[in-house]
Amino acid sequence: MSTRHFFWRLLLYRPAYYFANLFSWMVIHMVPLLPGLITKAFFDDLEGNADFPYGVEGLMALFVGVALARIMLIAVGCWTDGGYRFRISMLLRRNMLAHVLKEPGAKAIPCSPGEAISNFRDDVDQTEEAMSWSVDMFGLIGFVAVSSSILISIDAELTFFVFVPLILVVTAAQIATARIQKYRAASRAATAKVTGSISEMFANVQAIQVAGAEGRIVHRFERLSDDRRKMMVKDKLITESLSSVFTNSVNLGTGLILVLAGYKMRSGSFSVGDLSLFIYYLTFVTQLISNVGNFMTFYKQMAISFTRLKQMLQGAPAKLLTLPAYIGIGKRKEADAGDTMTASRATPDSSELVQPGHSSSLPVDSLQLLEANGLTYRYPETGRGIENVSLRLPRGSFTVVTGMIGSGKTTLLRALLGLLPAEGGEIRWNGRPVRTPADFFVPPQSAYTAQIPRLYSDKLRNNILLGLPESGDSLTQALHVAVLEDDVAHLAHGLDTMVGPRGVKLSGGQVQRTAAARMLVREAQLYVFDDLSSALDVETERKLWERLFQTRGQATCLVVSHRKAALSHADHIIVLQDGTIEAEGTAEQLLASSASFRQLWYGEESQAGEA
Repeated sequence: MSTRHFFWRLLLYRPAYYFANLFSWMVIHMVPLLPGLITKAFFDDLEGNADFPYGVEGLMALFVGVALARIMLIAVGCWTDGGYRFRISMLLRRNMLAHVLKEPGAKAIPCSPGEAISNFRDDVDQTEEAMSWSVDMFGLIGFVAVSSSILISIDAELTFFVFVPLILVVTAAQIATARIQKYRAASRAATAKVTGSISEMFANVQAIQVAGAEGRIVHRFERLSDDRRKMMVKDKLITESLSSVFTNSVNLGTGLILVLAGYKMRSGSFSVGDLSLFIYYLTFVTQLISNVGNFMTFYKQMAISFTRLKQMLQGAPAKLLTLPAYIGIGKRKEADAGDTMTASRATPDSSELVQPGHSSSLPVDSLQLLEANGLTYRYPETGRGIENVSLRLPRGSFTVVTGMIGSGKTTLLRALLGLLPAEGGEIRWNGRPVRTPADFFVPPQSAYTAQIPRLYSDKLRNNILLGLPESGDSLTQALHVAVLEDDVAHLAHGLDTMVGPRGVKLSGGQVQRTAAARMLVREAQLYVFDDLSSALDVETERKLWERLFQTRGQATCLVVSHRKAALSHADHIIVLQDGTIEAEGTAEQLLASSASFRQLWYGEESQAGEA
């Protein structure tokens, strides 16, 4: 999709809002026609060429009335412009976010979080700005058309010279296009590096302090900030230089009019009223000149932003950015119409854009058997991963995946759940293929706790529920199974305690058990734990598994762990080594047949003895 098509699709997203905004600003820009004609009539009356019956007081009253009317119209225009701009920005951000949430975890964003924030904030704002300037530019066309016809009827030669600055500005903007794109792209890239650096510093404060690297980190940040400053100065310089050309074009036009008008007034073919009308209209005509130049600048900058927004899609069609969707404004009925329109236009590419947490590929029935055959995924950077791994999870089973560090345990879980895009293999739920695991393995089918749980700077209650309505005893039971009820009782505000960024006000074990409660409150058919108990003491872990067995009913569990408490409860154990299955069976069978498993089993005992 080209920038022109992108612009046109945004214009047509809500055409009624766009053209209402365009009409508002066209009326606003047409209002100055009246003061110009009033001023001409007044000066013609002073010269005796016409009769102006209202006097100076009438002239002032007319000017004040027109000014007040324009102020009210501008208020209306700001309302229509704000409404349209907000819809455009919300649509782009909503569609980008929907795509990010749909992608497998490893591909969610192709850049650092800081650069992604720059995409969501700066590039969307740049697009919104270009759309708004188009309205202002097109709105002035009506004024220019009417005023030009009036000026041509007075003096065609002078009218021609009014538009000379326009030609100069357009030429200057075209010449500067390449540099505008170059400096804007460099400025955006430099800003992304700075925000990315800030994100990395905040996420690794302890590592920086332990390594004594504060000075080096600060020096690197200063260098990135200085590079950003240089790029932004260049970008601002060329933008302001063009703006200066646009703004001063009115002075050039005024000078040309004064020179030519002096000769014409000597011959009596040009009056003072005519001169006042030309000077008055010239100010507004050159607004169009300025707006044309500014719009061209913003349009070229939007092309850079559009390129960056497409990079966030990672190869998906660019039209995903402009698909009609509900953005939380107006009635849901309007959104449903937009969704229907989207469905009617759907292609094999766009039809896969589904809401996170919804699966339209399968009618879901209760889990009886989950099978994965030949799962393969290799990380592009290292070539490590898993290869040709198969597993069977019958209803109500407790399966543990274990192995040494780097054996592929977490990779297996993430490939199964669709958080990594499996390169090969097949997943079946009750014998039926699961084509989009990332959409399918969500509550109520599946619930997952990652190896490093992520908490939000919010209340403990909200971190567990994550928008799920609190009903019945589900939350209380989840806290009990996660061995978290005593911790909640000792917190100053209980479930309403603010946990801080990433849960810093909680201990590591409390963070993991909060993540477990978050998963258990959803009452899924399949629970997937990735090394949940790594920060738990032996007694707490024992309670967690025992309570899970007592309350889970027929739920199926898939657990990554090397801890004896989990291994001893397992119905089936899979031992991974270098991304492949080395051995599998019960704990007793593996103790007799697998050296790697014996090392894991007795290694924990030796570590406990050393401790």
